[in-house]
Amino acid sequence: MTITAVRGFNDILPGETGLWRHIEAEAFKVFSSYGFSEIKTPLVEKTELFSRSIGETTDIVEKEMYTFPDRHGDSLTLRPEGTASVVRAFVEHRLYVTPVVKLFYSGPMFRYERPQKGRYRQFYQIGAEVLGTESPKADAEVISMLMALFERLELKGVALNINSLGCAGCRPAYKEQLRAYLYGVTEKLCENCVKRIDANPLRALDCKSAGCVEATASAPAITTAICPSCKGHFEKVLVRLGELNIKAKINPRMVRGLDYYTKTTFEITAEGLGAQNAVAAGGRYDGLVTELGGPETHCIGFAIGVERLALLLGDSLDDKYREPLVAFIPLGVEAYKEGAAIVKGWREAGLRIIEDYDGASLKSSMKLADRLGADYAAILGEDELKQGVVTLKNMKTAAQEKISWDKLASRINEDI
Repeated sequence: MTITAVRGFNDILPGETGLWRHIEAEAFKVFSSYGFSEIKTPLVEKTELFSRSIGETTDIVEKEMYTFPDRHGDSLTLRPEGTASVVRAFVEHRLYVTPVVKLFYSGPMFRYERPQKGRYRQFYQIGAEVLGTESPKADAEVISMLMALFERLELKGVALNINSLGCAGCRPAYKEQLRAYLYGVTEKLCENCVKRIDANPLRALDCKSAGCVEATASAPAITTAICPSCKGHFEKVLVRLGELNIKAKINPRMVRGLDYYTKTTFEITAEGLGAQNAVAAGGRYDGLVTELGGPETHCIGFAIGVERLALLLGDSLDDKYREPLVAFIPLGVEAYKEGAAIVKGWREAGLRIIEDYDGASLKSSMKLADRLGADYAAILGEDELKQGVVTLKNMKTAAQEKISWDKLASRINEDI
């Protein structure tokens, strides 16, 4: 019986990894240009970290986490998102002694969801966090940084949706308004949302079931209930976005699926993914550091769904995003022997080289090079060895030319 991957856990094959590397490299370039530094956190955390940060009544904590006991009986969880781990590290290692900390991360996350296009049980995120400022300019900056990345990646049909969720001072009053409204439409709500009306009525606004979407369409908007301070903050974010020439659509019912968000929350969508069209999302979380045992710290961050971004940019743009592959074909014992040093130099120059270990003839080696997807064949025979050249053959056009050994890398780079 053949063993296959677990449902919802996908292999990223060689034809796709070039695009993934391109996405990560562009993200790291853009984030670094804004002064962000990389952080790496564990895949496994204490379950309490996520139940306290994400929220006990969220779908993630109630139904989607991969949780298990270790040998000592402690409850551990595969991380379902990245922000909580970054904040845990921020508190544990006292990074807050620096006034403003800018961090970015990448890696796999895990949620037990129904697999569908662009959504898997193991999925990859690239995220960034700014910890230590409540300035609206920081909110606008992280959105601007995302837009800069998507522009570099030539992503089409990008749109920004934004909202304010208020603060711990003004949100309780809105929750009471929403709770009263939801009790009047319980017949339309799903079972989960009815259960959550008392504990967390905001979750109904994030529910994707058709009945809940219809029921909450006429719900009171949170933007009408936020306090003057939160309203002023939101207006300054919008003004700054305008100064940066970024168009924003206010969506008063966007709350996201994580309870730690406060004030600004946003989502970036793109054409081509159907209903699940969000490619990045984030927001401000001014109370999370305190909740996890640190000092009062104002923060904002976001995460990008890499699978969704890769789908939008192309399932397998191999030719565009992978380095050219060169098949080295030595003909004869001397060519094979001398070729070792030549190939070493090419690899040091950055070329990707493959060799036919069992090459019996030029014909068989060329056939193998073609099957392995080589872009070029570099043939070293007796005559080439004497002249200090190789015969370079373009595997797509069949064009051939003789190139000196030390010029091969620069010649191939001309074609890229």
